[in-house]
Amino acid sequence: MIDNPMARLARAIALTMVGGAAAGLAAVEQLARDHRIAGSYRLDAVRGHLHERAGDRATAVTSYRRAADATTSTPERNYLLLKAARLDEA
Repeated sequence: MIDNPMARLARAIALTMVGGAAAGLAAVEQLARDHRIAGSYRLDAVRGHLHERAGDRATAVTSYRRAADATTSTPERNYLLLKAARLDEA
């Protein structure tokens, strides 16, 4: 298995493309136990994307907002808040 948490996060996204959102979410939850990435806004951003793909808008909005609150990048924050707002309106 790949030992780099960012590579494993990318793998979780790839798993979604092959096995669906549930497979990707399971991989993300397993990765969340890795102290090197646990608590990272990237996990919540990916969770938001995967929940959105699964049709769970409410959880996606919550995940996007949590990621936005945790990032220090203004462009990323704005993007994540925009994603959350668009889903919340739909």
